[in-house]
Amino acid sequence: MKGLKLGLVITVAALLTIGLSGMANAFHSGGVAECEGCHSMHTPKTGGSFLLVGTDQSSACLTCHEHAGDTGPSSYHVSTAAADLGTGAPKQRTPGGDFGWLKKSYTDGSYSEDGATHGHNIVAADFGYSADSTNTTAPGGTFPSAQLGCQSCHDPHGQYRRLQGGAIAKTGAPIKASGSYNAAGNEPTATEAVGVYRLLAGSGYTKGSVTFNGVPAAKVPSGYNMSEATNQVRVAYGVSTSSGHVTWSTWCATCHGAMHSTGNYVHPVDQGLGSTIAGLYGQYVKSGDMTGSAASSFLSLVPFATNSGDYTTLAGLASNTNTQLGGPDSTDQVTCMSCHRAHASGFMEMLRFDNGYEFTTVNGQYVGIDNPSVTGSRANVQRRGRMIADWQAAYYDRAATPTFATYQRVLCNKCHAKD
Repeated sequence: MKGLKLGLVITVAALLTIGLSGMANAFHSGGVAECEGCHSMHTPKTGGSFLLVGTDQSSACLTCHEHAGDTGPSSYHVSTAAADLGTGAPKQRTPGGDFGWLKKSYTDGSYSEDGATHGHNIVAADFGYSADSTNTTAPGGTFPSAQLGCQSCHDPHGQYRRLQGGAIAKTGAPIKASGSYNAAGNEPTATEAVGVYRLLAGSGYTKGSVTFNGVPAAKVPSGYNMSEATNQVRVAYGVSTSSGHVTWSTWCATCHGAMHSTGNYVHPVDQGLGSTIAGLYGQYVKSGDMTGSAASSFLSLVPFATNSGDYTTLAGLASNTNTQLGGPDSTDQVTCMSCHRAHASGFMEMLRFDNGYEFTTVNGQYVGIDNPSVTGSRANVQRRGRMIADWQAAYYDRAATPTFATYQRVLCNKCHAKD
């Protein structure tokens, strides 16, 4: 009998391992997951609330979304464990970024850069994440930093669903699948719904001092947490006008409303790129090279929102195989996600690329401490405490050349071509 029980335990464990590693969306499946995955009826985390398995809500999330022992990008993980950071860079390469960058502070002589500047400072006590000590509220808004967690942006119970026809609702047809992915079965039917993109908060979802007005549209390939040394991951961000949808920038503005309010000194969002910018994006290859083809010009470091709310169209654009690399049309839009990652990045303000100094590369290599060509009185401001390997990790493992020019300037030029 003991042998039988042991065999059953091993079999169940193996099935769980196969299921979780093979399907990153299996646990949530677009909606509320198994209650016991996040809550414990009799042995919840001491000091916590809601019978959670973590001291706080984000700690409960990271119980699954962080995994000690990762040697590289791994499944649905969005945080590198402290034990795996060491002196190196975070390991995960999800489109939203790796919260581990929040733990990477850099110094170089008189230059100092706090890791907290690299992204959203979630409160996850069990995993070493704490509230932003500089910004007590969201920049450009009123949301309290001390309350920021995964649940601030994602509905942990996944009630929001997309119905056939595109409308977003909290009730109605049952959720059958994620809805986030480009795989078959991720579209609603007349009697079944799918979850909204990444369980994002929808209309009426209130946390702290803010209430969301809808969800944005997007599709992602099933394999999305991967090095981009060879293949890029394209998240197909969309623009939907169906009931319950908002644009990406409107969604971000729930907390950061004053970041793009009015005036001449704010970057435009949620408007068409226009033929000039779209044309430059298609031609731009790297500094000094404007020989690109629009058909192969997409760069995941500078994505854009496709002017479509048709999820079948978006699913066709989502890719991790370099098969969907077309540049934007004039009606496609710039959005917050064009410049920022959602979680954290290797750059300040969770940017997708560095804008802190004029050069990304010097003499054909990233501007690290170990690049002997980075010299001069302001070398420390250019290197900013990082090794070449840190810069390369932040650019999702892209080789400095031929990806970039030998003296590559800031990637704002992908759209503006002033270099």
